[in-house]
Amino acid sequence: MSKEQNVIDYYVICNRLKNVIRTGWKDWNVQRERIESVAEHIFSVQMLAIAMKSEYQYDVNIMKVIYMLAIHELGETVIGDLTQFQISKEEKEILEHETVHKILSGLIDGNQIEKLFLEFDAHNTKEAMFAYQCDKLECDLQSKLYDEEGCVDLNKQENNATMNNARVQELLKTSSSWSTMWLKFGQQVYPYDQNFRAVSNYAINNEISKKNR
Repeated sequence: MSKEQNVIDYYVICNRLKNVIRTGWKDWNVQRERIESVAEHIFSVQMLAIAMKSEYQYDVNIMKVIYMLAIHELGETVIGDLTQFQISKEEKEILEHETVHKILSGLIDGNQIEKLFLEFDAHNTKEAMFAYQCDKLECDLQSKLYDEEGCVDLNKQENNATMNNARVQELLKTSSSWSTMWLKFGQQVYPYDQNFRAVSNYAINNEISKKNR
């Protein structure tokens, strides 16, 4: 195939993420005219990474982080957005790695890009760990924005299997809102450092979608 064809093929595959709606929001019956796509999540987490680097002066290569985040959902172009409540981490990892390898095999820089994808997944470098924390916190912050819009009714969750999760159930009982539950869930499950935890706590205790911003 020509270089031109490779460019177009990769672009078209990635373009699919504009139409892949984040599964978590569908599961929770988020009532909104437009619900976040995976592509929008990628943009938002990159912007969050820029802000976290700026304000907390992390010793990371931010361009490498942005690149990692640009490709971290590449597998979802084929397998869709599978949540931790639908598939095990191990099963999802196998599916994603096989899919990403196939997608990138046609590009000259495919091996280099794949290594960056695998580095993100392993969380073994400072850039990968920073990017991973951004990825998880962004989701929780988005839940806060939806909550402030009044998009989620906890009394209308008849078909929501996520509510059967023991940790989710316990946090719903002790949290003042749906988004507070998710922010606390993130603090319990993900390896947030003190800065990410501080931003998460700020979101719990404050309105974040003020109109004058």
